[in-house]
Amino acid sequence: MIECTTCHAKDFEGALFCSNCGASLGFSYKSPTVTNHFSAHEPVPEPQPLEAKPPSNHKNSAWASLKIIDNGQIIPLESSHELTLGRVSGNQPILPDIDLTPFQAYEGGVSRLHATIRLDSGKVFITDLGSANGTRINGKKMAAHSIQEIADGDMISLGKFRIQLLIHKSNE
Repeated sequence: MIECTTCHAKDFEGALFCSNCGASLGFSYKSPTVTNHFSAHEPVPEPQPLEAKPPSNHKNSAWASLKIIDNGQIIPLESSHELTLGRVSGNQPILPDIDLTPFQAYEGGVSRLHATIRLDSGKVFITDLGSANGTRINGKKMAAHSIQEIADGDMISLGKFRIQLLIHKSNE
């Protein structure tokens, strides 16, 4: 845990902005070199250390991912240019592309269809879909249905559920 120098709130290692007051935590963040693949119906594996190297047969087509702050789980953003973030509840007719239900999304205030993430020409954009508890980027609330570009290390709050955008740099 790290401590904000402005309000003294505790935040997770790797956070760039204080989740309480939004102040910059004043250090550089290094993106992990390993992306863990998961299925929303499987148990969440332990997060890999940042210095771990992928196995030699590891193929990773994701150039961006989301890190769930509460447990360190990495969700790769691949196979689509636009992905819906949300949670599954009951018999809802439209399901999110990334189901955050296994990560206590309901308790964190995530709407069933909360936001979309769009990957376009090396840039990442987020749109709040009129969610009940709103979306914040680095502590600043987004207007519903507005599009905002987000960058590597940005902290995204879907209600109180916090994730961080990680953009993987190419070594080629």
